[in-house]
Amino acid sequence: MAAVLFTTFGSLGDLHPYIAIGQELRKLGHQAAIGTIAGYEDKITSQGLGFVPIRPHAPADDPALVEPFFDQFRGTERVLRALASVVRESYQDTLLVAREFDAMVTHPTSLGAVLVAQQLKLPWISSVLAPASFLSACDPPVLAPAPWLIKVRALGPGAMRAVWRIVKPVTRYWLREVIELRREIGLASRANPLFEGAHSPDLVLALFSRRFAQPQPDWPANTIVTGFPFFDDPDPRVAPELETFLETGPAPVIFTLGSSAVAAAGDFYAASLQAIERLGVRALFLTGSHPQNLPGRLPRQVLAWPYAPHEQVFPRASAIVHQGGIGTTAQALRSGRPMLVVPFAHDQFDNAGRARRLSVAATIPRRGYTPRTAERALARLLSSPNCSQAAISVANAVRAETGAAAAAVAIDNYLRQRGLPG
Repeated sequence: MAAVLFTTFGSLGDLHPYIAIGQELRKLGHQAAIGTIAGYEDKITSQGLGFVPIRPHAPADDPALVEPFFDQFRGTERVLRALASVVRESYQDTLLVAREFDAMVTHPTSLGAVLVAQQLKLPWISSVLAPASFLSACDPPVLAPAPWLIKVRALGPGAMRAVWRIVKPVTRYWLREVIELRREIGLASRANPLFEGAHSPDLVLALFSRRFAQPQPDWPANTIVTGFPFFDDPDPRVAPELETFLETGPAPVIFTLGSSAVAAAGDFYAASLQAIERLGVRALFLTGSHPQNLPGRLPRQVLAWPYAPHEQVFPRASAIVHQGGIGTTAQALRSGRPMLVVPFAHDQFDNAGRARRLSVAATIPRRGYTPRTAERALARLLSSPNCSQAAISVANAVRAETGAAAAAVAIDNYLRQRGLPG
């Protein structure tokens, strides 16, 4: 039996995949723990996994904290700078417990954990949740600050490599605290923590479907594409009031901004309500814990609900409108329903572009999302048999994959190769 520590930071979409993989690892006879913010302790331990508190412990749904991180143009920079500013705390918390584990699996934001794994020479597996994290030149991502750069794709990988050569020094400046700490603890590597320095030389887990992104020549050579690792709520029951709404009428359009962007919604729900009223269709708004500028009394065909597991309600939608976070996107792909993606920042623009290229989605950038644009896009989406058929085809492929189990088997094989218990 080996003990494996997963480290992650972010929204539920950044946590749930590792819970799913940890549960599969336990079935293979290993121990698994997740190191992350303190607010997730109950969720993790309730699933039979160990928990390690790793700073920063900022809540993922505090509007004052979240809103600056969802700016299209500077959001990613702000996230990276914020994580770099507390890398010493993250490093110290991880170092305190790392020797209790036989191997580590890191998320792209686990900047301190990567340093610990390298310093202690622990068996280290890195992972990415979204294709954008590979920062490929062969399959360039849609970058939130400059979505127009995707046109470089037509010029070939050489043009995108030139773009990355410009971007790399900028990101090194954002992450200078990480580089300084690396030097202080005696690590000689000069790799960029966001690019090549983010990936393990031994094993990289690409935790998404091959239908979503195909392996590329410039991905790390030791990458395994597992499929999406889905963590489903252990209680399949839907709240009675929500169940009644879903059962007593045509399938609604479901609007959600996941568990993080929902704190930076602005007028998203109010604009969506106007679009729904113009279309005359039913809608379910998953609003989080915030009022979201909605009236106290909603039309009969609309229900606002704080939260429902996406795997329970998405298959019962006529269409899904969401922000394009990788966790929400994965569940929407799995549901077999067409989607309208409204990206705010980060990898959401790339996830939206990939969903559109699969013919399962329309997209509207957050800055262009109005009652009128939402109404037009949804009208086209709801009347498109081609989109519906494509959504079913992609869903069948995604459901056939066993992402969490495949990732656990890859970890188990790696442990055995390293001579660790397995």
